[in-house]
Amino acid sequence: MKVLSVPCFSDNYAWLLFCEESGEAAVVDPSDDGPVLRELDRLGATLTHIFCTHHHNDHVEGIFELKRRWPQAEVFCHTLDLPLIPGAEKGLEEGDSVSFCDCKVQLFYTPGHTQGGICYLFDNYLFTGDTLFGGGCGRLFGGDAQQMKGSLEKFAPLDDATLVCFGHEYTLKNLQFAAAIDSGNAALQRRLHEVTKLREEGKSTAPSTLGVERRTNPFLRCAEPSLVAAVQKKFHVDAVAGDTSLTVFIALRRARDTA
Repeated sequence: MKVLSVPCFSDNYAWLLFCEESGEAAVVDPSDDGPVLRELDRLGATLTHIFCTHHHNDHVEGIFELKRRWPQAEVFCHTLDLPLIPGAEKGLEEGDSVSFCDCKVQLFYTPGHTQGGICYLFDNYLFTGDTLFGGGCGRLFGGDAQQMKGSLEKFAPLDDATLVCFGHEYTLKNLQFAAAIDSGNAALQRRLHEVTKLREEGKSTAPSTLGVERRTNPFLRCAEPSLVAAVQKKFHVDAVAGDTSLTVFIALRRARDTA
């Protein structure tokens, strides 16, 4: 199975999964039908599955045209998003069974950015939409910080080599924000240098890996003493109800919202 990123709009990524044996394809978060259609035509693929991570327009706008071309393609999303995504017909819950290209998909219910967030693990590819980004996480539009932190913690059992296929090219700005707080993190400084060069060359930062995110993404490191100390010093926050990591997460999310 081939997995390809498809840049859409100014900073979105749709993701194509192409089964070379059958010629069938799936798409995750088809924000813009034009680039997705061109890539499907280049591959000579037949679209059979559309997977949505959440209902926001900039992740689902391409569904109408894709379904007009391939009306048999099934549209999957979390059950809560069924009434919110035009054309959606297959509601999923964590623990449900769905497959593509002989690959069983693991589902993660990930509220926080929205209440109906869902992430998909195909083999070694984790499609995170707006839940986990390169160097960051999504804003809290439909959920709260405790939900988002809990959603990110669901990825803890996964291997460091897991490829993180996120929904937006926000990595450079996320890392610049992180480096201003977590200045003693050598891995973060190296990654910031590498990502800066990539973006100067017009290259994508996707996918990342969970190992890289665990070393450099502050939203996955809220319990680490060095980051806790840095956040408490910069934002003058103390633990609420004894949960220091949640307090750190809240402070980081609020600061990133205005950065």
